[in-house]
This record gives sequence, structure tokens and C-alpha cells, in this order.
Amino acid sequence: MRRLEGKTAVVTGGGTRGIGRATAARLVAEGAHVVITGRREAELAEAVAAIGDGVTAVPGDVTSPADLDRVYAAVAARGQGLDVLFANAATASFATIETITEEDLDRIFAVNVKGTMLTVQKALPLLNEGASVIVNASTAADNGTAGFGAYAASKAALRTFTRSWANELKGRGIRVNAISPGPTDTSGITELVGEENAAAFKAGEGARIALGRMGRPDEVAAAVAFLASADSSFMLGANLYVDGGENQI
Repeated sequence: MRRLEGKTAVVTGGGTRGIGRATAARLVAEGAHVVITGRREAELAEAVAAIGDGVTAVPGDVTSPADLDRVYAAVAARGQGLDVLFANAATASFATIETITEEDLDRIFAVNVKGTMLTVQKALPLLNEGASVIVNASTAADNGTAGFGAYAASKAALRTFTRSWANELKGRGIRVNAISPGPTDTSGITELVGEENAAAFKAGEGARIALGRMGRPDEVAAAVAFLASADSSFMLGANLYVDGGENQI
């Protein structure tokens, strides 16, 4: 029997050609029905076409309470509650302390911190006993990469949220854990550094990883599926690194 047979899951940022889409596909393969959401309707449609049966797309922005209400209304309409929530939606940009603007900071924290908090908060009435909440953090929170401070700080905030939420929700049998991917080869890299710089950036990132390459979205998705399933039943408030050894050796 598949590990998530008959379960209902939500993946935010599930339309992008990266960790969100790969995770949605993996959870469907594990037997779950997955509701994906994101701001780009064309990418959501592509994800539905690629994944096939077992996925429902609801366009929305995680910084908008009204949009999240529509996402969770789609979950409620299934009448089975919510078993897995992967709070994955995020944004990033490079800016040093000398160049970052208030607008940069507000945007990154609005999506990564406020958006994640609202995503989990709005899910609370639907979460079943034994549900698993997975927060997408990042190894960036450990590294002090120049020009990446706002993003790293937002991900550090999510680690702290994870610990607090794990304590607050354990009485309902809900497990909250974080996952920290290392550099992962997604379409977001091109958006972050530009198409002309993407190849060199990827080569540089891969060279500094112990395994000698960047991660793949499906490798992160496999770890999320583990945290979503009963196989991780004794994990609570943890931060699981999927980083090719970047922060380990």
C-alpha cells in the first residue's frame, strides 16, 4: 500500500518547475490527493497536465488571506480534512546591506514569513489528528552568504516558527517539522541570477557541495514525502537537511 493512500495534501508554490511541483507529483504517487496553489495560473495548469489525476489547482497568493481561504475551501469540499501541508512558497533576491531597499525586505518577509504563517494558521481548522506540517526552510539560514541576508533571515525565522508550532500543535497529534534543501537546480535560479549567469552560478554552487553537484527537486520531494508519512512518526520540531553534505561535512 502506498504511504499516503487516501490522504489529502496541500502544497503551496506547487506550480513552479521546482521543489513544489516535484513534491506534488511525489505525494500523488504516494497515494494522496494534492491541492496545489501559486500565483502563476499558466504554471499551475502545466503542473496539473504533467501530474495528471490526483491534483487540483487553486490559484492564489500566500500573502492574501482571502486567497488562502479559497485554497482551503477546496480542501474542505473534499470532506476529508487535511493530512499533509507543505508550506513551500517563497521568494528570493540578492541585495547587500548597502543596496537592499525597504521594498526588497518587505516583499521577502511578506512571502516567506507572513505567507508561511498564514498558510499554516488558515489550515488549522482542517488539520486531522496525526497530520504532518512541513515547512520549507533552507541551508541559507546557516551560511551567511553575502547579498543573501534577507532571504537567509526569513528562513531562519521559519525554523523558529517550526519549533514553536511543533510545541503548540503536538497536543492535537500534529507533527510540525522543517526541511532545509541545499542548492537545488530549479527554474528559480534563472529568475534569481538571470539566464546569462545561470550556468556559471550552477557550476559554482555544485563545486562547493560535498557530493559535487546541486540537488534535484525530486530528491527534496522524496524527503518531504518521508516527513509527510508515518515513517517519520517520531520526528517533531526537526530540521531535515537535504543538502548533499553542504552543511554537514
